[in-house]
Amino acid sequence: MGIQPVPVPRAGIVISPENPLPYVTNLELRTRDSIDLVVIHCTELPDLATARRYGLQIHYPESGTGNSGHFYIDRNGAVEQWVPVNRVAHHVRGHNERSIGIELVNSGRYPNWLDSRHQQMTEPYPSAQIKSLIGLLEDLCKDLPGLEWIDGHESLDMSLVPASDNPEIQVNRKKDPGPMFCWKEILTATSLKRPAWPG
Repeated sequence: MGIQPVPVPRAGIVISPENPLPYVTNLELRTRDSIDLVVIHCTELPDLATARRYGLQIHYPESGTGNSGHFYIDRNGAVEQWVPVNRVAHHVRGHNERSIGIELVNSGRYPNWLDSRHQQMTEPYPSAQIKSLIGLLEDLCKDLPGLEWIDGHESLDMSLVPASDNPEIQVNRKKDPGPMFCWKEILTATSLKRPAWPG
């Protein structure tokens, strides 16, 4: 059984069902009603093709799988689905089993992700990309009965690591989607809420 596209008629976008990662059948299955969270990421890479190359890399030899989101939204609003929603994708530590990962193509801190001198994220998210995101979220809410929450990768993985330029300095491992992301617009346009995590 192939990946089934999710219809998004209100946004006028088309999700390609023809670009699954080759290891999707090795990813753990789950029930659709177990999904209650959407995690917003940015790729921190220059383009979708580079993100694809990263997604194809195998990081877990025992299962033959790698790291990726479920959906990718390019700057022009084009959407691709790389992992079916009923499979657990590896995109955020500690929350994979319950969540959908959506990756927005954005350079972020690329290529100096952990350099303490290059931690600013300044690329804006284009309106076409945000429109497609809203349309995708609307239809995921219709399709997944337990979906209630939305948050950013930076809120779910707040770990610090030594900076690549100076190991005595600690920097955030993840900062996406970052300060340029329009949380107010997303929360106004959808029924999803941001959780208040303990601590």
